[in-house]
Amino acid sequence: MKLLHTSDWHLGRAFHRVNMLGAQAEFIGHLVTTVREREVDAVVVSGDVYDRAVPPLAAVELFDDALHRLAALGVPTVMISGNHDSARRLGVGAGLIGRAGIHLRTEPSACGTPVVLADAHGDVALYGLPYLEPALVKDEFGVGRAGHEAVLAAAMDRVRADLATRARGTRSVVLAHAFVTGGEASDSERDITVGGVAAVPAGVFDGVDYVALGHLHGCQTITERVRYSGSPLPYSFSEAGHRKSMWLVDLDADGAVTAERVDCPVPRPLARLRGTLDDLLADPELSRHEDAWVEATLTDAVRPADPMARLAERFPHTLSLVFDPERAPGEPDVSYARRLAGRDDQQIAEDFVAHVRGAEPDERERTVLREAFDAVRADEAVREVAR
Repeated sequence: MKLLHTSDWHLGRAFHRVNMLGAQAEFIGHLVTTVREREVDAVVVSGDVYDRAVPPLAAVELFDDALHRLAALGVPTVMISGNHDSARRLGVGAGLIGRAGIHLRTEPSACGTPVVLADAHGDVALYGLPYLEPALVKDEFGVGRAGHEAVLAAAMDRVRADLATRARGTRSVVLAHAFVTGGEASDSERDITVGGVAAVPAGVFDGVDYVALGHLHGCQTITERVRYSGSPLPYSFSEAGHRKSMWLVDLDADGAVTAERVDCPVPRPLARLRGTLDDLLADPELSRHEDAWVEATLTDAVRPADPMARLAERFPHTLSLVFDPERAPGEPDVSYARRLAGRDDQQIAEDFVAHVRGAEPDERERTVLREAFDAVRADEAVREVAR
């Protein structure tokens, strides 16, 4: 069976101030063409179809167009909700839409109920695990402590239990939206940390033939059977080094996996430039970036006059301007942004306590801070669901 694995469309999202709806529509067209020309048997979409719980009308219309075009091809499609989606909104009409071959899996309780497809070698069971917010689903899965590993492990127990009841030789595919250990994040993904731990081990998914992951925006191979497709378009300059693509996955008669990357259309290349303003404007080596979306980091010791306007004369698609003055050796770095770079909310709060009090927080205080952050995230998740 030939599967096309994609995720993280983020319909309705902009790139800085650039409306990406046209590029997203071009991607949908490319997806449909790939399905037709490569004779794909099923499409799997691993979450974050939309960028927010209440998407703009234009994004909903584009999604509707995608569903109609996929259904017209007669190729089954399985989709799950991600942490950006409203599971309830995305799942509206799932039963009726399923009759057209578009299978929306947004209910945690249905993790163990697959979409069963068949080819010349027998059945393939596709299990959709929507994004599982631990604080909201821990009771459904009967886990004591709310954590991503615990709820995903419980969901996979249901998958394996169902698979055990099926005919010998049934092949299996799991769609999941999670941060799996070994994956490389970018600045584009929303934090899903709970209890100080966001990542889950790939071993949670043992026992199935292929795991189609969503959430991280870079196309990645965790193991030969566990892969991220990544987002089809860039949504931050941290993705400048990404090659945007989908996975074309072949499952043979025994469940062995062969995967090929299918490149996505590039609306405009990304470039991250660094140097003094005069150097960026004069360096002939940078001419190849003149048509790119540009993030410029200026290292001038003194902020130059009208830097954005001057950059735009050479790089008309400059979208982001960062100031990071080079300092003499031994000169203190007073940039607040640099001090916080790479630090999560918990670390920043602990540093603040240490700075104010003059002593690091003890383990009990760290636990209080962690529980406070978890409560805030859970409250945000509840509000997203209620929208």
